[in-house]
Parts: sequence; C-alpha cells; structure tokens
Amino acid sequence: MTTQRRAPDAARRSQATRRAILTAALDLAGEVGYARLSIEGIAARAGAGKQTIYRWWPSKGAVLFDALLMLSQEDGPEGDGEQLAELPDTGDLEADLKTVLRATVIELNDPRYSEPMRALAVETLLDPALAADFAERLDEPVKELKRRRLRSAQRAGQLSPDVDLDVAIDLIWGTLRGRWLHREGPLTAAFADTVVETALNGLRPRPPGSPTA
Repeated sequence: MTTQRRAPDAARRSQATRRAILTAALDLAGEVGYARLSIEGIAARAGAGKQTIYRWWPSKGAVLFDALLMLSQEDGPEGDGEQLAELPDTGDLEADLKTVLRATVIELNDPRYSEPMRALAVETLLDPALAADFAERLDEPVKELKRRRLRSAQRAGQLSPDVDLDVAIDLIWGTLRGRWLHREGPLTAAFADTVVETALNGLRPRPPGSPTA
C-alpha cells in the first residue's frame, strides 16, 4: 500500500514543481523582460533546482513557450490544458471572426501574454528547434482550427470554394499579428472589425448599385 501511494504523490509533486517553474517564468518575463530572464532566476523564484529545469527544458525559450501554453490553455475544456477550443460557428462568418479577433486583441493587449509572446516570437527566429516545436504544438493546430471554420463557411456558400484558406488566414490573423508584433499602431476592437470586413469584402470596387454589406 505504501508503494502504491508513493507514485501518485511523486507525480503530484512533479506537476506542482513544473507549474511553479512555468508560473515563475511568466512572472519574471513580465517583471524583468526576456533579455534578463534566466534559468537561474526562474529556479530561484520557483524554489526548484536548475538541473530540474534543464532536465525538462533545453532553454529559457522552451520554458517560456510551455508557460504560455499553460496560460492560454487553462480555460480549455475540463481545464486540462490539452485541448484548443474550436472557433465559434454561428452561421455568421463575419460576426464569428470579429468575435475571435476582438478576443485576440484583448489577449495581445494583456502584458501577461503580450510581452512573453513577443519575446517568444523573436526567439523562434534564433532557435530552429524551438521554432519547430512551436509550429508543431501550437501554430499548426491553431491554424487547423481556423481552416475548419473557413471550410464551414465555404460549405455554407459564404466564401468562394477556390479561396486559398492559408492565404485567407494570413490576411486576417497575420494583419493583426503584424501590427501587434511591430507596434505599428493601436490594437483595438475597431481595427479588428476593419480587418475582418476588408478581408471578407475584398479590395475591388463593387459594381454600381451593389449592396455595401
């Protein structure tokens, strides 16, 4: 019986240590910035050993990536941190995309998300292994959710059947991300709405007498 109790207890301790490390990484990234973030500082804040961190993660960028995953997925189904939520599909594509992009604006304006995410975006340019991990575990799964929503719109006749969905994703979400990443202007709900309207309505002038919406 004693042996049977130890394994679950050890697993719980391991999970608690992991969460403490990830939380420490997020907190410190917000407090001191990514450039001054260190494995030593994370270990000290979390009350964990450096070797424990290095046993689980190869770099501070990898720690921060898992920390952001933990933060973004805590509110997923069952709170298990494993599932990404489907995009809303009410049958009104424009309204659904505006809902999603407005939520994205709120997230990107939250310093707890934005500063670590901006640091991670830069770090993936310098660390090919981290970039590959990011693409596999987050970027591609999220893109597939977006593709599924746009495919649903195609089936409903709300998008042309020959639209390149990856290009559409870049037009919509890439525009928002570019303004945020490069600090090119304010990130607002109004801007998010304009991005959606422009992407869906297209850039060509409408024939005279055609409806405006």
